[in-house]
Amino acid sequence: MDNETAKDVVRRGYDTLGRRYDLVYDSETKYRDWLDEILDRLPSNGQVLDLGCGSGVPVARALTEAGHQVTGVDLSEMQVNRARSQVPTATFIHADATKLDLPPASFDAVLSFYTLIHIPLDEQQALLRRVASWLRPGGFFVATVGSTAWTGTQDNWLGGDIPMWWSHPDAATTRTWLKHAGLLVQTEDFIPEGTNGHTLFWANRY
Repeated sequence: MDNETAKDVVRRGYDTLGRRYDLVYDSETKYRDWLDEILDRLPSNGQVLDLGCGSGVPVARALTEAGHQVTGVDLSEMQVNRARSQVPTATFIHADATKLDLPPASFDAVLSFYTLIHIPLDEQQALLRRVASWLRPGGFFVATVGSTAWTGTQDNWLGGDIPMWWSHPDAATTRTWLKHAGLLVQTEDFIPEGTNGHTLFWANRY
């Protein structure tokens, strides 16, 4: 499957099943501990970029309610429209994260929860370099990525009648890519999920 076809699968999946995704993964309460730590680390009136913002809940909502400026980006137009409705004080962009053109050193934090895993492998390194460029010196990047390497499609995703597509290297490879992008890994934690799981990285711009 070529990159654009894979992205179309992801886009259609979230356009169609975005609401079901929020219900299955409990959008009201997920990421609570991570968001608490992010809020502790952000400066007053921080500028935050949320790559793969989904419906804006809980990330953009929690951060804007705490007085921060959030820019959310998502491949799914349906999710972006929902985010604009649910978090009107944030800015949301319907775009492919790999094609974003943003000013350098403009964010205190870049967040990417379960988003890199939907981006083609051969585009992830370049995106990480751009993430580093968007961060202010000392700014931080938080991301959930794959723990083991896998690329593939699941039919009937979330019990629906459409597929979903993922692609990720193992955590060691992502760690190397972060370093080469100019990001210093601070912590790396395994997040169990079913019989496998994901890896949560916290990294700072050098």
